[in-house]
Amino acid sequence: MEALDLARWQFGITTIYHFLFVPLTIGLSLIVAVLQTFWYRTGRHEYLQATQFFGKLFLINFAMGVVTGIVQEFQFGMNWSEYSRFVGDVFGAPLAMEALLAFFLESTFIGLWIFGWHRLPRAVHLLCIWLVALGTNLSAYFILAANAWMRRPVGYEVDPETGRAQLTDIWAVLSNDQAWSTYLHTVSAAFITAGLFVVCVSCYKLWRNTQRGDTGVPGAVPPKGDRALFRGTLKVGLVFTLLAGLIVVVSGDHQAKLAAEYEPMKLAAAEALWDTEEGADFSAFAVGDTEARYNPIDVTVPNVLSFLATGEFDGEVHGMNDIQAAYEEAYGPGDYTPNVFVVYWAFRLMIGLGMAGVAVAALGLFLTRGDRSPRTWFYFLGMLALPAALAANILGWVLTEMGRQPWTVHGELLTAASVSPGVSLATVATSLAVFTALYGVLFVVEVGLLVKYIKAGPSHLVPELEDDEDEARIPHFSY
Repeated sequence: MEALDLARWQFGITTIYHFLFVPLTIGLSLIVAVLQTFWYRTGRHEYLQATQFFGKLFLINFAMGVVTGIVQEFQFGMNWSEYSRFVGDVFGAPLAMEALLAFFLESTFIGLWIFGWHRLPRAVHLLCIWLVALGTNLSAYFILAANAWMRRPVGYEVDPETGRAQLTDIWAVLSNDQAWSTYLHTVSAAFITAGLFVVCVSCYKLWRNTQRGDTGVPGAVPPKGDRALFRGTLKVGLVFTLLAGLIVVVSGDHQAKLAAEYEPMKLAAAEALWDTEEGADFSAFAVGDTEARYNPIDVTVPNVLSFLATGEFDGEVHGMNDIQAAYEEAYGPGDYTPNVFVVYWAFRLMIGLGMAGVAVAALGLFLTRGDRSPRTWFYFLGMLALPAALAANILGWVLTEMGRQPWTVHGELLTAASVSPGVSLATVATSLAVFTALYGVLFVVEVGLLVKYIKAGPSHLVPELEDDEDEARIPHFSY
């Protein structure tokens, strides 16, 4: 094993860990803003409780996301200095915009939102959480634009003397079709995850109410307001998930077509397609021989891959063998094929788990139509949908990053040439062990806080408001 191998493992582990919090932060910021808007428009007490209850869970997750994101950025200088040297001039602009515009925006207004409950006018306070949601999504766009540049480099030129990429057109980077398409797909997937988080919590509280009441005493009658609150938030989560699922399908189709144009090797690996075909079939299940570079077993759906990649059922899709030969001619000898097993199954599991969560949302909306309450078995299904959505998000990133290998910047910089030359195997192993232990502690803290406040419920947060004058006496909500 070399330092490169451990450096890749470390970056992969920290990225996946960080991405547990990112989709929840992106999606919950908008859901909390919507819930507070409902309270602002209707004045109904359960919407105020729901806003502060899920707002508290959002803030716990936000804090963990910031901490893990900072650690992830340190690795660029620690283990990937050659990569940082090459992309620094290009990445500087979008990442500076992310920090100065987006992160400062969300950080400033999240503070005003936390401490402004009994100090700011209701309309101003509502604007604060909407600006937090805007900042969170802007932050996601700038980061995804930088990532998209790695898969389709635009708006740059390589200095022949220094060998570094130099930014020539920031607008080309920000308007990269890979950037906005990836943003729609990633953020809509984040909305699915956040929606199913609300579904999961609501299902847990409703199921717990049916078992023993919020007091923990068997047979106790749960607070009536809490039952109404979580029936309402369950529907909000279900609607949110279903609408986001529709965007995921449309943006995912566009992502496949962009992959066929700019990342044909990734698309071919995701389908275990070794040879170029017209009217290519979609692989439902395959067992491949990577040494012989063919599939002894391949169960397919006729012509579907061509339609996904080109929009035509008889369109041509390039296979890995032909792409490998073309890359060798363009870039020199080497293996330009990613890990087919990982990419192939990450693609299928991403789609399967993600669409399973959307199906749960559709089923839930049917079961809760009108004033109906779902049966107990649906509560368990709703709770299981959240880990499925989280796994689908992670697998999507595995597909994106592993499918680009062996490149860090497609066509420009190989992963093997991106690692820090002065970092030893022992150094990377030590930092990996420390980060793993630290992240283990953080995970226990995160889960412990979420479980504590979910079990406590919303009833203790805000007293019932009897009239409009009481709004001025809303107690400070301590986070």
